[in-house]
Amino acid sequence: MERELWRWDAVELAAAIRTRKVSSREAVQSVLERLESVNPAIHAVTVVLADQALSAADAADAAVKRGEAVGLLHGVPVTIKENIDQTGQATANGVVAYKDVIAKSDSPPVANWTRAGAVIIGRTNTPAFSIRWHTDNALRGRTFNPWARERTPGGSSGGAASALASGIAPLAHGNDLGGSIRYPAYCCGVAGIRPTLGRVPAYNQTAADERPPALQLMSVQGPLARRVRDVRLGLEAMAARDPRDPWWAPAPLEGPPAPRPIRVALSVDPAKQGVHPDVAAAVRAAGTALAEAGYAVEEVDPPDVMGVTDCWAALIDTEIRHVMLPYVLKHGDANVIRCTELMLEAGADLGLEDYFKTLARRTTHLRDWMLFLERYPLVVGPVSSEPPFAVGFDVESAQKMREVLRAQRLLVAVNLLGLPAVSVPTGVWGGLPLGVQVIGARYREDLCLDAADVIEAQRGLATPIDPVR
Repeated sequence: MERELWRWDAVELAAAIRTRKVSSREAVQSVLERLESVNPAIHAVTVVLADQALSAADAADAAVKRGEAVGLLHGVPVTIKENIDQTGQATANGVVAYKDVIAKSDSPPVANWTRAGAVIIGRTNTPAFSIRWHTDNALRGRTFNPWARERTPGGSSGGAASALASGIAPLAHGNDLGGSIRYPAYCCGVAGIRPTLGRVPAYNQTAADERPPALQLMSVQGPLARRVRDVRLGLEAMAARDPRDPWWAPAPLEGPPAPRPIRVALSVDPAKQGVHPDVAAAVRAAGTALAEAGYAVEEVDPPDVMGVTDCWAALIDTEIRHVMLPYVLKHGDANVIRCTELMLEAGADLGLEDYFKTLARRTTHLRDWMLFLERYPLVVGPVSSEPPFAVGFDVESAQKMREVLRAQRLLVAVNLLGLPAVSVPTGVWGGLPLGVQVIGARYREDLCLDAADVIEAQRGLATPIDPVR
C-alpha cells in the first residue's frame, strides 16, 4: 500500500474516512499488515480479529457511501485489552484457567467505542489478573518494550502501549487501578488518560462477583494513543452513559474556564523521597514548556503524597489478601504469585477496624487535595521517579517492592483520590522514553489534556517506531 495509513493518527483517519479520502478497509488492512510485521517482536496483540475487522470496515465504508450519520471513531482501527468483555471473546485476563470464559455481551467501553464506529482489530496482553506493573503471563507470554527489550513495557496495559508505540492501531483501550494506563504509556513513549472516577462506565458480565469497595473507588477505564488529541477523541467516545455502571456521572467533558494564568504545581520530587536525575529533567522540561505557553508554574508539592500512597497500598494489600489472593494462588502463574506475595510481605494487613479507618481517611486526603487544586488547578510530576524498570523488578524481593512503590508514589496517589491524570511523553533520555503526568481536579480532564497538548507540542516523541528486535 502506497500510503502507510498505520502511521496516521485517529483524528486524521476519522476525518479522512468520513470524507472518503481513504476507506476504512484501507486503514484496517494497513494496520493488520503492520501487526503481522511487528507483533512477533513485541507480542502485544494476543488475539487478532482480522476477518471480523475487515467486515466491520466494509460496513463502515458502506455507511459513509449511503450518507448515514457517523460516529466520532467511524472506521478507525482500535485495540481492546483482554481483561474486559467483548462479545464472543474470552475475558482471559492473562489467566490460563479463564481462557474459555467467553463474554456474552460487550462491556461499556467496547459498546461505546463500537457505537462510535470504531473497528476492533485485536485484543492486547495484560499480566495475570492485571495485577503487575509488568506484562507477562503463562497464557499469552511476555510483551516487550519496543524501545528496549530488557525494560518493562509497563503493566497492566503493557500490550496496549507497546502496540501503539509500534504502529498497531492509533487508539487503544486500557484501565487503571494503580497506574495501569499511565505507567505503560510512560514506559512505551505514548499518551494515556486515567479519567475521573465515574467518567467512563465499566462492567464485566463475566465477573463472578462485584469488586471490593476500594477497588471500585480506584479502578477506571480509559484510552491510550500516540497523540494527546487522539486520547481526547477516544475519551469522548468512551464516556457515554451506560446504565450498567451506577458510578457513572453525567458530568460535562468541558468545564468552566479556569482563571488565567492557570497555576501549575510542579512536583519534581514528590514528598522528597528521591528522583532519578533524568526523570527530574523530564519534569522540569514539561514545566518549562508550560511556562513558555503562559502557565504560572511553581515548584511545590501537593499535600501528603506519601500519606496518600500508604493509604492506597494498605487498602489494596488488604483487599488482595482477603478477596483476591485465593484466586491468585489457585489460578495464577508462578510470577504473579511471587509478585503478589512480595506485595503483601512489603505491605500491610489491616484488621476490620483499621480497614474502615483507612478507607475513611481517603476522604481527608481528597479534601486536602481539592483545596490545593483550588489554588493550583494542575499538578505536574513524575509518572514514576525512575526510568522504566528492568524486567524482573517486581519479582525480586520485598525490599525491591518497597522501592518500586516509593518510585510509583505519585502514580498510585491519583488512584486513591479518584482524580484525572494524563501521561504524556517528554522525550528520550538514555535511549528510553520518559514523560510526566498532568493531574487535575475531578472531571477536569479538559484542563489536563490542554496542558498535555502544550507539553506534547514542545517535547513530544516521533512515534510509531520500529521495535528493537
